[in-house]
Amino acid sequence: MALKLDPPPIAFADRGRADQRSPFALYQVIDQGLEGTAMTSFSSLPAQDRWDLAYYASRFAYPAALRDQGKKVWESDPALRQSIPDLAALSSLTAKDLAARMGSDKAAAVIAYLRSNPSAVASSGSPLLLARQRLQESLDAYRAGDRYRAKSLALSAYLDGFEPVEGVLSAKDSTLLGRVESAMGALRSSIAKGEPADQVAGRVADLNAELDQVDSVLSPDAGSSTSTFIGAMTILLREGLEALLIVVGMLAFLRKGERPDMVRPVHYGWVTALVAGIATWWAATRLITISGATRELTEGFGSILAALVLLFVGIWMHGKGQADEWQRYIREKMGHALSKGSAWFLFSLAFIAVYREIFETILFYAALSAEGGAAPVLAGAAAGALLLAVIAVLMLRFSRRLPLGKFFSYSSALIAVLAVVLAGKGIAALQEAGLIGVMPLEHFPRVTMLGLFPSMEPLAAQLAVLVALLVGFAWNRRRSAGRLAAA
Repeated sequence: MALKLDPPPIAFADRGRADQRSPFALYQVIDQGLEGTAMTSFSSLPAQDRWDLAYYASRFAYPAALRDQGKKVWESDPALRQSIPDLAALSSLTAKDLAARMGSDKAAAVIAYLRSNPSAVASSGSPLLLARQRLQESLDAYRAGDRYRAKSLALSAYLDGFEPVEGVLSAKDSTLLGRVESAMGALRSSIAKGEPADQVAGRVADLNAELDQVDSVLSPDAGSSTSTFIGAMTILLREGLEALLIVVGMLAFLRKGERPDMVRPVHYGWVTALVAGIATWWAATRLITISGATRELTEGFGSILAALVLLFVGIWMHGKGQADEWQRYIREKMGHALSKGSAWFLFSLAFIAVYREIFETILFYAALSAEGGAAPVLAGAAAGALLLAVIAVLMLRFSRRLPLGKFFSYSSALIAVLAVVLAGKGIAALQEAGLIGVMPLEHFPRVTMLGLFPSMEPLAAQLAVLVALLVGFAWNRRRSAGRLAAA
């Protein structure tokens, strides 16, 4: 006696329904099951097996005879290949969507070919597919007792699999980006601590669920010129504001100190950083591929170096804001302090502050351009640059009106905050590059703008910088009080 299912199962060969269904939709059903039917969840299967099954089921409605025809269309149409750049795009694509662009007959042929040969899309494979593969390999190595290999593969899942899409995801959903980065760090920490294999497997499963959401956010249907424009503008504002605060603060300081001759090295510094940024962009798009590890290491060491310099500058400026210290400094040391060595110092600080932000921004923009086109990226960058210019003008005008003592007090406080923020960002970047371990803090908030990350190491670095600042400020006050008493 045949078993009858109620409701009856879906006929995968039904062309009408299949035209409206993507492999990603099938993957979700395999992963989560379908309530009210006999279809249960198969989330226990490895993520790669779920994807393979989804693609296998998605091809039943399209005759094999169409595949050769679809291959010819695919290989002869560069615009079509550009519109489906990777497996993430193919996984979210339906025959109905494609038919709206090229007609139902051609669309069916292309779908028949690509779903049978998904490797034809971006021969290097989808970055997220690589991330899932590395995660599974990491789990397999951990279960086999090879903890070192498991940790290396988990790091590769982030740097090689997830990092390439980080720029686009940052523009579209920075909260989701933060969750994935935190989960990747927590996985490496679990492996390093030797937690039970089932617990590590649970973290891998959670990460795969997060990557499913990333797939959804990055799907072609979720993108638009408007979102690309807003993303490009937001990225420039976010990355450029820290550099702007440092450069404008330096310019305001020199003008307050009546040393316009030293303004030029600052301008040389940030202009050189812009030129170096353009050269980096050209090299990254034409000559070399900048790896995720290189990017994180550059950002990490650049941030730490800038934090150390700002730590020194913040304490120095705070000291000059005490009583008559600035007037005394003018009388005794100003002519010697801003010499050739000081000019190189100003140039270097301006260069480091701007280049570390440009390096990050150009990689984000390269990813956004590939996703949403160059025009909205350029428009967003122009809008962001205009807003930064307005902020710079307002800051310079405000600084001119401040009394000298207040200017140094406010400037030293601002520089102190930036030093603490950059210390946290630098250590977090080195963690993401795998150079520093991760001790996660499960319920600690992640506020990237403030350099706050849910792990112990960045917080420890920020605390060390904060303590150094407080000690330096206290020493400044004590020295100033002693000089007043002696006078």
